[in-house]
Amino acid sequence: MNQRQKNYRRNEHLEALLKELNQLLEPAQQPVLKSHSMPRYPVVLLVACARAGSTIMLQCLSGTGCFAYPTNLISRFYAAPYIGARIQQLLTDPRYNFRDEFADYAPMATYTSDLGKTRGILAPNEFWYFWRRFFHFGEIQTIDDDELRKVDARRFASELAAFEAAFDKPVLLKGMIINWIIPFVAHALKNVLFIHVTRDPLYNAQSLLESRLNYFGTIETWYSFKPPEYRTLKNCNPCTQVAGQVFFTNEAISRGLASIDPARWMRVSYEDFCKNPEEVFSAIGEKFVRQGIVREWRYQGPKRFDLTNRLRIGAEDKDAIMKAYNDCAQGKVVQYEKEPN
Repeated sequence: MNQRQKNYRRNEHLEALLKELNQLLEPAQQPVLKSHSMPRYPVVLLVACARAGSTIMLQCLSGTGCFAYPTNLISRFYAAPYIGARIQQLLTDPRYNFRDEFADYAPMATYTSDLGKTRGILAPNEFWYFWRRFFHFGEIQTIDDDELRKVDARRFASELAAFEAAFDKPVLLKGMIINWIIPFVAHALKNVLFIHVTRDPLYNAQSLLESRLNYFGTIETWYSFKPPEYRTLKNCNPCTQVAGQVFFTNEAISRGLASIDPARWMRVSYEDFCKNPEEVFSAIGEKFVRQGIVREWRYQGPKRFDLTNRLRIGAEDKDAIMKAYNDCAQGKVVQYEKEPN
């Protein structure tokens, strides 16, 4: 198993402090949860394959001011997000300013990130620690029915409802960690809107290869969540692995979404989003209306984003990715073994 590159390794001092802090605060949140059982607004969940464009969409939507979302500050209170939200408001919300005690604080609006990691105290965070409190995955990102029955779905919904109440805005989260259990989450939340973010398969796969190299220093090590097909793909060459990762992840998301009401999900390509983010914002509002929620929203954000779909791999790797992707799409059994060194 390859180690992460130095820039991506955990800060163990921080991890220990956060563990202690969250153990202390989790019980303190209990009284608040008794007053909030289910979010009033649809919880907006971005589901996608890694490197499909979910981060830029999360940054854009959170920047509109229309959603409650986990920031880099709130993410440190993963076991007590309501308390984290209130602390953030205390420190950064102008309503709670007193004689400019925090005048040196200056939020930065930015649309840059590094493998999904943003910079800035109010920048959106992936919030995986929160999700993992409820959903206990093994190596593969699926959970069998016996384990799903153990999930505290009531507390999961309650914590999201309390978080929503702190801001009185719909909650917006990355939800890729639950790509393979979408029907369960749809059942746990009365109101939800899944946004399936897709990207041209070639460029999605290329970005996964580049992420492997940046994160681990080699393209041989798997990056991000693993579909059940990983059991076969792990024996394949890197180009086949990333092609299969893109195909099987999106197939699982589509299968999960097909089982729920169309009013509760939508599909958006990274390419279309970059061309016209305001149109995507409007489509979200329309889905809210279909769920009986009317919000007077006004889009305030960039008119477009630069598309990063540029070929940066050689012709041989490009052909290998597209062949493997087409084989997956045609239902062929993937049996390409890694070539010996």
